[in-house]
Amino acid sequence: MELRQLAYFVAVCEELSFSKAASRCFISQSAISHQIARLERDLGVSLFERTTRAVIPTDATTRLLPLAKQMLSLESAIRATVRTTGPRIRLAANMSFATRSLSAIAGTRAAHTDAEIEYVIKPFRQRITAVADGDCDLALIRGSVDQPGLAVEQLWVEDLVIATSSGHPLATRETVTLADLSPYPLLLPPEQEQVLLHNIIRAAFADLPKGPTYGPPIPPDHTATMELLNRPDAWTVLYAESPTEGLVVLELTEHRLRIPVSAVLRSDARPSPILATLLANLHR
Repeated sequence: MELRQLAYFVAVCEELSFSKAASRCFISQSAISHQIARLERDLGVSLFERTTRAVIPTDATTRLLPLAKQMLSLESAIRATVRTTGPRIRLAANMSFATRSLSAIAGTRAAHTDAEIEYVIKPFRQRITAVADGDCDLALIRGSVDQPGLAVEQLWVEDLVIATSSGHPLATRETVTLADLSPYPLLLPPEQEQVLLHNIIRAAFADLPKGPTYGPPIPPDHTATMELLNRPDAWTVLYAESPTEGLVVLELTEHRLRIPVSAVLRSDARPSPILATLLANLHR
């Protein structure tokens, strides 16, 4: 039994999908299935009933899950305990924050030449857990989080990007409004996967005569680019630094689709000079 297998096991339990768990853990679906199968052989039990439509936890899974989470929490605590006492900062984020984060890290290292700053890629929930457990000093997120022991500091606000295929009826327009887009199908991931994005869309259309026309949800194993190519009459909303190759990006006349980007820190932590400099550079 390996800790990574327990991490994959917890991901499948929480997502109830091997494909979603694989995406969350940044590995292929076949790799996560292989590791879960190895864990089942090691334990001598079946952990999931797999059908074409669902992944169903077994009784053994119900008993194992809290222990697996405890083991992973202990791993984070061990790493935090033995961490070097020198000037070191761990920043948890995802790839969409890479450009701005790396620029802030470079500026911070120029001011603190002996600093060691790690950029750690983690999915949203793992970022929050890493800060709460002390494994990371701060995390970048879109939106906010309300959790005891954590503090949230807004860094900047970004406009979301409107994207279509080149064949969309509005693709040649320099600017569009939400009213212009309303009649056309809006393609988004399922709401349970992107609650924040759906809330922003609803709020933006709230005072307009007509809301968005929703198309079918984007499946977790599909990309927005492919969906728009298959539906040239549709549009979607992307985060500011998401890949837009093959898409037409439209400028929205109103700044209605905006989302805060925040830093999550432990509320009882006293920011070091290095962390304070990094936060200041991220604010820019």
